[in-house]
Amino acid sequence: MDEREIRSVKKGQKMNLVDTLQRLGIDHLFEEEIATTLNTIHGAEFDSPSLHDVALRFRLLRQQGLWVSSDVFNKFKHRDGSFIIDITNDPKGLLSLYNAANLLTHNEEALQEAILFSRHHLELMKSNLKSPLAEQVSRALQIPLSRNLKRVEALSYILEYNVHEQTYNPSILELAKLDFNLLQHIHQRELKTITQWWEDLSNDIGLDYIRDRIVECYFWSYSMYFEEEYTRARMILAKFFMLTSLLDDTYDTHATLEECRNLNVAIQSWDESDISVLPDYLKKFFLKVMSNFVEFENELEPHIRHRNAYNRKVNGRNKLDVASSVECYIKEYNVTSEVALAKIGSLVEDAWKTINQAHIDRRELLPFVHRVTNLSRSMAILFLDKRDAYTYSKDFKRTMESHFVKPIPL
Repeated sequence: MDEREIRSVKKGQKMNLVDTLQRLGIDHLFEEEIATTLNTIHGAEFDSPSLHDVALRFRLLRQQGLWVSSDVFNKFKHRDGSFIIDITNDPKGLLSLYNAANLLTHNEEALQEAILFSRHHLELMKSNLKSPLAEQVSRALQIPLSRNLKRVEALSYILEYNVHEQTYNPSILELAKLDFNLLQHIHQRELKTITQWWEDLSNDIGLDYIRDRIVECYFWSYSMYFEEEYTRARMILAKFFMLTSLLDDTYDTHATLEECRNLNVAIQSWDESDISVLPDYLKKFFLKVMSNFVEFENELEPHIRHRNAYNRKVNGRNKLDVASSVECYIKEYNVTSEVALAKIGSLVEDAWKTINQAHIDRRELLPFVHRVTNLSRSMAILFLDKRDAYTYSKDFKRTMESHFVKPIPL
């Protein structure tokens, strides 16, 4: 082994350690160290014959907002651009290629081909794989790693991380378990507080048609900000999502067309004097919505307060009902549900390419981009396999229990 190969091995070890910290959900404890390591790796020469190492480097760097060309995979292709068949005997490498390629941006056809190639062969071999690789492949085929929620992946990976892993370290595993349980305890306290807020609000406004989805709304905010220091962000966002859900239920299932129009006028003006146009059952509701937004602003520091005008613009734009989108497309274009679902799926894929591009284009906004990406990841979880876990929350009960009720055994 020459000096270049030795350096590549050391870089590979560092990358695997970073990957382990991220997948165990404790990378938030080592953000500066990880950033320094990845910046160094990005600026250094890297020459490895390992498909896993090349793909892992590609994924870690792109996630960090560091550009890497898809040409790095050319060494695993024939001259005609097709992949060398030998790599189909490397399931770990194929999985890494699949997860890396899903960070493609617009017009990266080579990575689209890599997704199709790796997915096809992973589907063929998944029933013959051993644990934990078998579970990791099944998860990725459902939701690629870069689109999965960190906390969801952490729960699975903590159970899979064992002495057979190249980077196994019992201290790291213990830290991951302790960190998850500590944060879960914080989240439980927040859930208790926000559940009481919701009970008081729902009793006060007295609308019997609204869905009780406060835990699901908290899950959305938790998906964006799970770290200890973001309690205020989680609480405000969870309340915002719940208030938006109230508006959604009012518009979709109860109010007449005229009442919807009048409610929209009141929201657009954001003025208490306009409640005169509302029916009695919506007057108290509208005033409660307004008072909660005033409380949000009062909780924020003066330099980060958001203007009411901004809140008005985003109100009503958070309808997360995929079925409604499909139904609208069917009616507008007179197509079957299969065609509509395919089109919506295509739009989702394009949106992910745009999100991936945002990581590269605006590195100075990367912390914000990561949070928006987290919200998109939560949608992938809530609407997995075309189910609507928000409307039919029984399907989602097990997920919420594992995140908010059951601690990880030490």
